Amino acid sequence: MNIRATLTIYKFEMSRFRRTIFQSLVAPIITTSLYFVVFGAAIGSKIESINGVSYGSFIVPGLIMLYLMTESINNAAFGIYFPKFTGSIFEVLSAPVSALEATVGYVGAAATKSTIIGLMIFFTSNFFVTHDIKYPIIMAIFIVLTSISFSLFGFIIGIWAQNWERLSIIPTLLVTPLVFLGGSFYSIDMLPQFWQQVSLFNPVFYLISGFRWSFFGNSEIPIEISLLAITVFMTLCLLIIGLIFKTGYRLRT
Repeated sequence: MNIRATLTIYKFEMSRFRRTIFQSLVAPIITTSLYFVVFGAAIGSKIESINGVSYGSFIVPGLIMLYLMTESINNAAFGIYFPKFTGSIFEVLSAPVSALEATVGYVGAAATKSTIIGLMIFFTSNFFVTHDIKYPIIMAIFIVLTSISFSLFGFIIGIWAQNWERLSIIPTLLVTPLVFLGGSFYSIDMLPQFWQQVSLFNPVFYLISGFRWSFFGNSEIPIEISLLAITVFMTLCLLIIGLIFKTGYRLRT
């Protein structure tokens, strides 16, 4: 593996993050604070606790997952789409860089950015609620797997997109609604029976549920199913990316 080529791509993407680090971090922190004001204070005053957990603490894993998913997708999608848009993708394709090395460089940078933002959301939440992490290792595993998996997904979107509108349509119309409907700010046990069954078909629900388990030790579904879900999703994304580089699908258009 050409480590030098991978690091070159990685460093280039991270340098762009450093140039915009202020707005990249300040916006999520402000938004998170507003979530706690609106959901934690206003709604939390009506809901004392969920499964023995205060409402303010309950929404923390959902907020972190919300940002991990959306930031991973956006960073990875923009990271690969911009070289296509400017034409610099030909430099990558003509260089002695394999598909694996290019993917690791772009996806690794996107996952790093989203992980940093996710951790900032966690630290910001400590100003509003107090919470202990019951299984910190499992929490770290979920953060890493989610960041990598959704960065891979964003990488696929960036290759598929042929214009700026398509670049944002899937995160806007698909991912964000799935996150909000996946139990980010409520337990599905609070829903009517029919909608509880519908929620089980939402893949994001399994990620949020498993991540919440790492905080509080309880969730709507077993932790093993959540880990299996994110592993299957990541494997599927890797297979699709491998096929894209093998066929050259939309890499030059």
